[in-house]
Amino acid sequence: MTPTRLTVLLTASVLLLTPALPAQADDAPSVPPGTEATASPPTEVDPNDPDLKLPEGATLARPKVLDIKSVVEDQSGDERREDTNVDVKFALQAEVLFGKDSARLGGEATSRIAGIAEEIKAQNATRIRVFGFTDDLGSAAHGDVLSKKRANAVHDVLSQALNDAGITYEVRGYGEQYPIADNSTEAGRKKNRRVEVSFPRSGS
Repeated sequence: MTPTRLTVLLTASVLLLTPALPAQADDAPSVPPGTEATASPPTEVDPNDPDLKLPEGATLARPKVLDIKSVVEDQSGDERREDTNVDVKFALQAEVLFGKDSARLGGEATSRIAGIAEEIKAQNATRIRVFGFTDDLGSAAHGDVLSKKRANAVHDVLSQALNDAGITYEVRGYGEQYPIADNSTEAGRKKNRRVEVSFPRSGS
């Protein structure tokens, strides 16, 4: 046997005796997901394409600012404020304002309503809506009456605090209509038992 042939046989024996290592996946991709290069370049757009131009005599619609809503709720959930480009809405939970199944305002209610009155003055609002709501427990008729009485009570304090004959009020009781939370849980029902005060923003 020649030396060259012996070397070849020894190399083959070593390859056969070496155990195969298990395959491993690379846990860390080379680039973040979603930033990989696309298979094909993006389609080029011809700026002179007639289909991209307005027909003769046509004009673009006037720009419009979309109505963006901001919602802020205090940690306890007792008070909720919604701001849009058009109006401001405060929702006070009934437990903060009234006793159980009552339309008589408690001690803390006056200060809460006074805070809303200050915001109304800041917005120079002259149209105010005061709407009462309940949960869906009990009869709908009882909820309608209670929610209207509670709205009236809040209206009375607001009108005294503002003392402005130029302000008009819309006061309604909606009972269990228009819930903002799930009535199947007590936490949801608590949010639904509320009085909302809303008014336009300055310049609206």
